[in-house]
Amino acid sequence: MRKSLRRSIAGALLALGASSALPGLVQAAPNEQFFPLATYRVGAYASSGIPVWAGMIDYLRYINEVEGGINGVKLVWQECETEWTAEKGIECYERFKNGLDGAPVAVYHPNGAPAAYALSDKAAADRIPLITLGYGRTEATDGSVFPYNFPVMLTFYSEASAVVNYIAEREGGFDKLKGKKIATVYHDSAYGRETQGPLALLAEKYGFENLQIPVADPGNEQSAQWRQVRQAKPDWVFLRTWGVSTPVAIKTAARFGFPVERIIGDIWASSDEDVLPAGEAGKGYLALTPYPGGAGFEIHRKIKEHILDKGKSDLKDPKSFGSVYYNSGLVNAAIAVEAIRAGQAKFGQRPLTGDEGRWGLEHLDVDEARLKAIGFAGLMQPLRLSCSDHEGGGAAKVQQWDGAKWNLLTDWVQADRQTLRPLIEAKSAAYAKEKGIAARDCRAEQ
Repeated sequence: MRKSLRRSIAGALLALGASSALPGLVQAAPNEQFFPLATYRVGAYASSGIPVWAGMIDYLRYINEVEGGINGVKLVWQECETEWTAEKGIECYERFKNGLDGAPVAVYHPNGAPAAYALSDKAAADRIPLITLGYGRTEATDGSVFPYNFPVMLTFYSEASAVVNYIAEREGGFDKLKGKKIATVYHDSAYGRETQGPLALLAEKYGFENLQIPVADPGNEQSAQWRQVRQAKPDWVFLRTWGVSTPVAIKTAARFGFPVERIIGDIWASSDEDVLPAGEAGKGYLALTPYPGGAGFEIHRKIKEHILDKGKSDLKDPKSFGSVYYNSGLVNAAIAVEAIRAGQAKFGQRPLTGDEGRWGLEHLDVDEARLKAIGFAGLMQPLRLSCSDHEGGGAAKVQQWDGAKWNLLTDWVQADRQTLRPLIEAKSAAYAKEKGIAARDCRAEQ
């Protein structure tokens, strides 16, 4: 097929909102910035992923069509199906890492914990920064050991601390945590097990009993786990499930008589797609989120006017506009765009390489004024990264499902990052020793 014809077909697909339905037809140019999209539109977790990609693609399209790109640099994207597996995640990364038709890769979203862990060493060797918002290696917060790994905004450690801080507030203070029972029902994977260390530390600090109850993937049968919960009679349950295991957990909890208003889901158990299948059992369910649900933020007004109302959205179901997962896609894309914008301030208004994208991420400073300017005030917390801090924010909001929509109960609940930092540094030091990595001197890079 001639290149001109391929471009015409690709253009038609883009106009129809099918930017990557046929990846081989997407074309790029050296003066464009390539955004690889490692997606999972099929498999057990597709219902969670589909609205995420819609949010990401809608924002990238908005940047192109309304703002003319990032300082004039147009964006081009292409999808690769991973089915949320490490193996296919690696295949997609290898396909994308060298760019597309001369358009370079500045940042890469693995979009899944299995791929994030599997790609950690590969991306460092290829000098391509990974953005893992709300998943991935918590120890990568320490950029002196992980220069190309960015668990931005909310790591699993911070998530654990934020949920304990919220429970302490509900119980009347940290001193009231002594003697309480907090059970964590978790997806038995690297993702699910990641909060065990910080919760053990916090249990020792505050005197609560820390119960850990695993759920095997995919989690469509949980009677044994919730029977264990009923017998233990915890005061709170921290639900760290994913995909189909979340509504199964909520419905099974109800069947075993555990009050749903005492269950707090983590950020991967906090979406409309998680509670709608649970039906009546989900009413009152609580969840943490670094990107609250709702379509009332300024960025939604802009995207509705310029993308949705013009038939250019990637959304297949309009009801997902403003859902938690759609909003997570917006926030993920915004962080990448702002990192490239920060990098362009140093390297020039042109497409950036991975090394330049890394510099942009380590100098990212999105304050309240900037959030307001880009339409994300209230939807995204202020975020400032550095060589030594690849997380930034470290806060989440708590929302509650009323049967039809999420309602915010709190402002940003901040994690106790100072208490968690020694755990992170110990883990990053062990990794450096295992891999023979010489840590950077972050003081020299400020």
